[in-house]
This record gives sequence, structure tokens and C-alpha cells, in this order.
Amino acid sequence: MQQILNQVNALIEGQSTAFLGSIDEEGFPQIKAVLAPRVREGMKCFYFTTNTSSMRVRQFRENPKANLYFCDQGRFLGVMFRGSMEVLEDKASKELIWREGDTLYYPLGVTDPDYCVLKFTGTLGRFYSNFKSVSFEV
Repeated sequence: MQQILNQVNALIEGQSTAFLGSIDEEGFPQIKAVLAPRVREGMKCFYFTTNTSSMRVRQFRENPKANLYFCDQGRFLGVMFRGSMEVLEDKASKELIWREGDTLYYPLGVTDPDYCVLKFTGTLGRFYSNFKSVSFEV
């Protein structure tokens, strides 16, 4: 299992894009491509920036169930995590992932009310490689 977890970690590290899944108001899944997480705690927690006013934030506040997916299209590898999403607006969380240049999106800086953090916490993972899938607990 450690070899698989090493492969999953390498896959995540090599991606500049991730895909977030949320549930809309009618109960349908919604998928969105986002920039790779700014910070992560192993394979348990992943932190993303977004606009507080976004549709995705509204969906996660109504239903925190979420999926997170990373893939390497060239090697046909993928890992999907199932878990929950929190919308964080506290100063420490916002400062944790703030980067120079973010004022392009959040002109008022780290205290911009339209800037928040999405924290995904995974519970289960499923890795696809070599025409096989392996599930694992996070």
C-alpha cells in the first residue's frame, strides 16, 4: 500500500490543476477545474483560494459533501478523494495561502471580503493506474 500512496503523492505534486466536485441546489453533481491547492497536509487536507461570492462557495455552505480529483492525462493516472469542504474566512487561514500577486483577483488584499479559503478534508481515496483501481482510507 505504501507504494500506491507514494504514486498518489507524486501524481498530486505533478499537477497544476485539480477538479472540485460539489452538489448543486437540485442535488446534481457539479465539477470545476481549479488551480492546484496552495497548501496541503499530506493527502488529508487541501487548501484552495476562491471568491466568497462564487456559486461554489454557496453550494459548499449548503452541502459540504465534496470530491477532489487529480489526473495525469498523459499517463492515464487519476486519484479521487471523497470528503467535505469548509469555507474559511478567518485571518489565519487567508494568510496561510495568500501569495504575492493575489491582489489581481482580490484588490483589497488578504482582508478582501470577496477572498476566502476552501479547505477540503478527505476521508476516502481511489487511485486508478494500469487499468486497475485501488481504494484507500485517508
